[in-house]
Amino acid sequence: MAKASSRRAGRAAAPADPGPAGAAAFFDIDNTMMRGASLFHVAYQMYRRGIFGLRDLAGIALKQVRFSLRGENLKDIQAARDRALALATGLLAADVKALGEEVYDEIIASRIWPGTRALADQHLRAGRRVWLVSATPVEVASVIADRLGLAGALGTVGEIADGAYTGRLVGEILHGPAKAVAVRELAVREGLELARCWAYSDSYNDVPLLSLVGYPVAINPDARLRRYARERNWPVYDFRSGRRAATLGLKLATGAGAAYGLWRGFSRFRGPTSGPAA
Repeated sequence: MAKASSRRAGRAAAPADPGPAGAAAFFDIDNTMMRGASLFHVAYQMYRRGIFGLRDLAGIALKQVRFSLRGENLKDIQAARDRALALATGLLAADVKALGEEVYDEIIASRIWPGTRALADQHLRAGRRVWLVSATPVEVASVIADRLGLAGALGTVGEIADGAYTGRLVGEILHGPAKAVAVRELAVREGLELARCWAYSDSYNDVPLLSLVGYPVAINPDARLRRYARERNWPVYDFRSGRRAATLGLKLATGAGAAYGLWRGFSRFRGPTSGPAA
């Protein structure tokens, strides 16, 4: 399999041929297509609507801080999945889709990495289909794909009965090796040649997916993926301005943002105090 050898920081080079026949591109979402974790923003919107309480939001916010500081962690993802499934039990699927659209318009749209969006657009202009592949709920991933004009999305699927979520999954959480399995199945259905396809991710956990295609690319990679990609001469694109300073700043800002969100929620929950106004 041919591998592109160039590395960039901040500006993406146009994907090289092959042409569209049998070729496609697959993008992870969190920290690859957008800054941060999409599920956290959905959870916060659910909290604002009163679907669950401050304690639930606090747990998810702490996992968001960990994600920002150290990247994906399967234990945290599984814990967030289990809590989200429990909270979603009985919710109408149509309402969750509408919530995803609201979250995209209000929050996610402004957090899309311009460099990653440019790469996806370059594939589209070349006539290649583009899919998102993420552990985030498929309803949310599909909204993002639709808003970006992509072919579709693969995501974690919650079981639905009579239009409402049952609290169980269909299959497993779409993370790590499960992404590679899902993309391989998609390639069979769509007649794709994986040796002619691209995959983009920020996480070492997605090495199975990246290794599946002919053109793997690391985007804003965690330390393990950066080393792994360099050892194999995979392209590495970092769209965080002034990589080291911006990485630290992004981590601090994300942590502070999550903490501020919790403080605001706690303040509303607790009610007004007698102290001076900020």
